[in-house]
Amino acid sequence: MIVRPRPHWFRMLFIWRGSVLRKLVGRLLSIGAISVCAELIYLHVDNNSLTGLNAQPFSLIGLALAIFLGFRTNVSHARYWDARKHWGSIMNASRALARQTLTLTEWPAKSDEAQRFVRTLIAHAHALRHQLRGSDAGDDLSRLLAVEDQQRVFDARWKPIVILQLLGTQLHKARRSGASPDVLALAMENNLQTLGDAVGGCEAIHGTPIPLTFSVLVHRTIYFYCTLLPFALVGTIGWYTPLFAVFVAYTFMALEAIAEELESPFGTDDNDLALEAICRSIEASLLELLGESLPPEQPLPVDFVLH
Repeated sequence: MIVRPRPHWFRMLFIWRGSVLRKLVGRLLSIGAISVCAELIYLHVDNNSLTGLNAQPFSLIGLALAIFLGFRTNVSHARYWDARKHWGSIMNASRALARQTLTLTEWPAKSDEAQRFVRTLIAHAHALRHQLRGSDAGDDLSRLLAVEDQQRVFDARWKPIVILQLLGTQLHKARRSGASPDVLALAMENNLQTLGDAVGGCEAIHGTPIPLTFSVLVHRTIYFYCTLLPFALVGTIGWYTPLFAVFVAYTFMALEAIAEELESPFGTDDNDLALEAICRSIEASLLELLGESLPPEQPLPVDFVLH
């Protein structure tokens, strides 16, 4: 995810990284070429066939298309923001559980039980990140999980859920041994439930895309509109047609591309959630609660920061 101070308005016009423009260059050049062909046909081949086509129908279609795109973008942004709130809940619940473990139970911060519980919490965040991205969680889980827990998690299909069960088992042992009173165990169980709800919410967003039929409708309408628009403009604005046709195409195609990126926010595109930075923040804050030295800061790509 790219987060940067808002640049000067003039520099904003030329921002490339984080913009969807680089995905659209080929398509926009195609619209420009169609516009030039339309102008040449109008001037040198047959202008009578194009004079009957004017901009009035395109005004009506453009209005409807703008409404469709607005709805599409709003739905995608809602999914993006819901995903960010779920990860915020994971961060808050993980920190609360670590604090409760280290301050309210009978486990000292340097005890094996406290170390195991907090490190398993960190492993949970990394496991969910890897599950949502379809990447290999082996390295992160190997360095964080207890040896006796690793094989069970490695063999699991839903690793974050199995890790939650391991946390629940550790909490149950603490309650039975008297290290955690019942009222504290109940409070910690509520935080574990928050983690489980966040996992389910992320899985719902990841596994339930916007219905394809709606995306196909918007996509087809955009390209039909942008392909025919130059033929309606050549009779009125002449050689300005390529400029205006490409600008209109950029507006509509860019909105569609932005909506597609926000629809699935767990990937590695420029505008997806910064899951590595979030997991790194969870790990660093929990290790600091344990009183351990923090892992060395890994440089993030330029403009990638987490506030």
